[in-house]
Amino acid sequence: MFRNDDGKQKLPTLHDVAELAGVSAMTVSRALNGKPRVSAKAREAVEKAVAQLGYVPNTSARMLAGRTSRRIALLHSESMTSAYLGELLLGALNEAPEHNVHLTVEQCPPTSSADDLVAQVADAHVAGVILAAPLCDWPELLAGLEAAGIAVVAVVPDEEREGIASISTDDRRAAYEMTSHLIALGHRRIGFIGGNSRHRSSTRRRQGYLEALAAHDLAPQEDLIASGDFSYRSGLAAAEALLSLPERPTAIFACNDDMAAAAITIAHQQRINVPGEISICGFDDTPLAAAIWPSLTTIRQPIRDMSRNAMALLCQRLWPEDPETLHRPERLRLPFELVRRQSDAIALLH
Repeated sequence: MFRNDDGKQKLPTLHDVAELAGVSAMTVSRALNGKPRVSAKAREAVEKAVAQLGYVPNTSARMLAGRTSRRIALLHSESMTSAYLGELLLGALNEAPEHNVHLTVEQCPPTSSADDLVAQVADAHVAGVILAAPLCDWPELLAGLEAAGIAVVAVVPDEEREGIASISTDDRRAAYEMTSHLIALGHRRIGFIGGNSRHRSSTRRRQGYLEALAAHDLAPQEDLIASGDFSYRSGLAAAEALLSLPERPTAIFACNDDMAAAAITIAHQQRINVPGEISICGFDDTPLAAAIWPSLTTIRQPIRDMSRNAMALLCQRLWPEDPETLHRPERLRLPFELVRRQSDAIALLH
């Protein structure tokens, strides 16, 4: 225990050690875990700060000291839509009681450095973290969490990394199948609304869209590809641009349900019948997809199942029934499904 600026007693945190030692939180993590790339001077400063504050550095010791329990954090960024985050939360919350685990939710402020986030997570006294894109593709953050001895499961990472378990689905193939579905309905001018460029899933979905066009001998047209950021507002602007073209598309495929719903709103405002005059499809199958009118044809990405499996994998690695599974990396790829509802139809002949 030590006293803070208000004179109140508090448990020392990794961030407190870093501040007293005059080094970064990542350096503290590396020093405490015996990792390389820490100078003798920095290591000595960390050791002195730990002794002065009475900091208990490792997860096992913290558990013995009663300072932490079976805790898992879900770390998310502001770029994630509320619908997507809600599905992630439900999956993790539903699975947590099965492992006697407490789930804590941590938000990544937009200006945070990797060191800041490592300190934030370490201060939450968690044993592991569920990281969704794009955070799971941040090398410095992954290295810092590893150095701090905090286990990670990545949800839909851009690439698999040694020692990190991951849960994913095939975004590229899913987008390919949705685009091919629209082509099979007779559509040739298919608009595409991309997502946040920081999310590699958006790049993979665009790739699938382009590959489907090429497979059906349709040349991509730049004016039919609009930029978005996964938000409903960005979908409004993108749909405005697509539906204002001299020759508007007969179908729009949006990178998520929020933007697809926004495109339906713009079509309604312009008195364009959906799906009679234009088909509009989305991606994710969040609750919004079935709530709007017309209900949305979309790709069902098993977000809730991915989060549930992420929680299970993390608990298996942290508290395994079989000790041999402790350091075994695991990869799971869950299936997607094209769900047809009321927002797509056969293209009108011109």
